[in-house]
Amino acid sequence: MLHEFSRTELLIGKEALEMLKKSTVAIFGIGGVGSYVAEGLVRSGVGHFVLIDDDLICLTNINRQLQATRKTVGRPKVEVMKERILDINPKAEVQAIQRFYLPECANEIISGDYDYMVDAIDTVTAKVDLAVQAKKRGIPIISCMGAGNKLDPTRFEVTDIYKTSVDPLARVMRKELRERGIDSLKVVYSTESPIKPSESEENSCAQHCICPKGTKRTCTVKNQIPGSIAFVPPAAGLIIAGEVVKDLIGYNKTR
Repeated sequence: MLHEFSRTELLIGKEALEMLKKSTVAIFGIGGVGSYVAEGLVRSGVGHFVLIDDDLICLTNINRQLQATRKTVGRPKVEVMKERILDINPKAEVQAIQRFYLPECANEIISGDYDYMVDAIDTVTAKVDLAVQAKKRGIPIISCMGAGNKLDPTRFEVTDIYKTSVDPLARVMRKELRERGIDSLKVVYSTESPIKPSESEENSCAQHCICPKGTKRTCTVKNQIPGSIAFVPPAAGLIIAGEVVKDLIGYNKTR
């Protein structure tokens, strides 16, 4: 009998599809990258999700974040993404955690039941700790490097963190991970040199913050707001979703 994942089953087979249905993926950061990771995974048949993000949807998210529309501005990103996942697959199980991930909350959030972890956040301290926690717990992880200030989605590559270049975030990550004895980390990064944002008094988030009421980490506390566009963070997110699916079904090991 045909079902919503019949076309996927034609490609990967029934056994692999069953593996995806039973898999649990934790996505840290449900923004421009993470929202598309979730979309790619639920449409591929992944059955269990843990979504971690403390942020509320802002008007400035509309240009790149899947769950951001005029109707959803002001709502928690994880809750809106949960609703979308369940609209696509009502049988999916989704845990929405509205928290900002920091090393001190690792034991409360990270579970040994995770089959895969996705790092789609932009805080170095948190990104480094996720890599450390994943290694300690034996959970596969993939991390996204900088997707802001980029204009060419064809420049993304999947590689190890120690083979990256150009990306400023990756450079910092290499140093921090090396100091902690992490010898490898699967990442998606761009070989495109960052574009300097054309910030002015009129478009400055720091000076004209419109973050929704209740936002805990507003634009005013961030060092720099990167420029972004509709087709770059989503491309990174879908690449990550593809890597997660291929790893979960063992495709990458057979190539």
